[in-house]
Amino acid sequence: MSVPTSRPVPATLPLPNDSDFTLSERDFHVEVQRTHLQDLDTSTSHVSPLDAANFPVAVVDSTADLTEYASPERSGYVTESNGYKLVTFTPDDPGNPKNWSKLYKWYCTMSVASICFAVAFGSAVVTGDLQAVADNFNVSLEVSILTVTLFVVGFGVGPLAFAPASELWGRQVVYLVTLGIAVIFIIPCAVAENIGTLLVCRLIDGIAFSAPMTIVGGTLADLWNDEERGVAMATFSAAPFLGPCVGPIVGGYIGQNTSWRWIYWVMLIFIGVIYLMVVFTIPETYAPEILKRRARKLRKETGDNSFVTDMDLSRRPLGEMVKVSLCRPIVLLTQELIVFLLTIYMALIYGLLYMFFFAYPVVFSEGKKMNLGPTGLMFISIAVGVLVSTFLAPFVNRHYVHIGAAKYNGFPPPEVRLIPMMVSCWLVPIGLFIFAWTSYPHLIWVGPCLAGFPCGLGFCVLYNSANNYIVDSYQHHAASALAAKTFLRSIWGATVPLFTIQMYHRLGNEWAGSLLAFLSLACCAIPYLFYFYGAKIRSYSKYAYSREEDIDEKYHRHGGNGQGEV
Repeated sequence: MSVPTSRPVPATLPLPNDSDFTLSERDFHVEVQRTHLQDLDTSTSHVSPLDAANFPVAVVDSTADLTEYASPERSGYVTESNGYKLVTFTPDDPGNPKNWSKLYKWYCTMSVASICFAVAFGSAVVTGDLQAVADNFNVSLEVSILTVTLFVVGFGVGPLAFAPASELWGRQVVYLVTLGIAVIFIIPCAVAENIGTLLVCRLIDGIAFSAPMTIVGGTLADLWNDEERGVAMATFSAAPFLGPCVGPIVGGYIGQNTSWRWIYWVMLIFIGVIYLMVVFTIPETYAPEILKRRARKLRKETGDNSFVTDMDLSRRPLGEMVKVSLCRPIVLLTQELIVFLLTIYMALIYGLLYMFFFAYPVVFSEGKKMNLGPTGLMFISIAVGVLVSTFLAPFVNRHYVHIGAAKYNGFPPPEVRLIPMMVSCWLVPIGLFIFAWTSYPHLIWVGPCLAGFPCGLGFCVLYNSANNYIVDSYQHHAASALAAKTFLRSIWGATVPLFTIQMYHRLGNEWAGSLLAFLSLACCAIPYLFYFYGAKIRSYSKYAYSREEDIDEKYHRHGGNGQGEV
């Protein structure tokens, strides 16, 4: 498909270099959007991503060049044939997040990763004393478990709105607003006088807290170049697994020694401190938003309305963005075998993590007669497995780069991402079988405790490999594919707490654990299926990414000479 880089000068818009004519900021955007509306062809949008995580939902149409985000110019802008001055970063521009010092980029990385840790911590810390909640409000344990279920449901529905919001207004404002709402609604949880208040506020918290989980990957893409991002992404990926491991430990000891309400007060203090850190120390990192602000400032200072960004000229209408964010994930989930099977696999893995919150009390508290605090300590082995996977991430990435250079001339197919998955997939059923058959009440606690290590290691490696494979396979639609995975994963993760205790009581510890092990064992076939047949499957897909098509598109975009129109 041929993609033009220049746009016709609209007859209704004054020539941009006419210094005698100025528009108000609001009128400028209205006029630009109106005069370019006829150029938008959202049904055929095919944007070559600078980075899939950087654009959660494609907000530009097929005429978008995006040169301004990839090719710094010494002048600070690119003059197009229609007279517009496309604002860009300059070389070594201090306003470009990728040019910030490594120390500061790592500070930002650890800050946003700590948000994800805190959110995951908040989902699990309440499991430390759910029985006290049930007793306090005179409800069943299943009803008190809804404080976990509704929170995780929010993880699934929130991203559908917050991904496009981060593109409309930037990352910073989404962080500040959603985290602010989430912090506020922890307070009514702590002082709730009825179960209804507690459940409603937990749902609101889950939806609000889903925003950072949605856009943190984009923030890291804003900060780091491709070759540097592996370790940063591994750090972020570990946070959602570490939080649920630490949560039951803290919640167990708080519930054992004080009131269940203090679980929420501790969560408020912890997340409140992180929120203040984000408010005062993390600036905007989204390049299109930074350049949009710069263009606005230039128009105001110079009176020259020709300073624009491609996002000004080619932004999709909000309604179209919402439609894409809601519909495309469902289409990919139902029509793409790769997305469907990997989503099922990741949902199972995510569900297993939340199953442990309720299986551990059955095995250790009921079976081995441990108190809440020591039961929470059993999660340490899972956390150690997650940390080891984070330590191994640079070596895994180095292996990927080596294979790509040695065998594929620097352009490895997506299936190379599956090699770590093909190894780590066996760790989860091994850990589950050990957990199941060492859970007899008369046996020492060491067996089921240590079983968490291979599970935690397998969880994190599988998660990273699956995400990388999806992004590489669906670069132009990666955000929608990941949104489908996140939605289904969260719904399943929210559901499993409602039946885990009953399943263990009905089947017994050994066979309930074995059932989960057999399910994870069956899923081990998935990475092997795609490793050997993934390329063929992708060749039949109209959504999968093809490097050859991308090269062809760039060739046509630049008029067949391979040179840009700078």
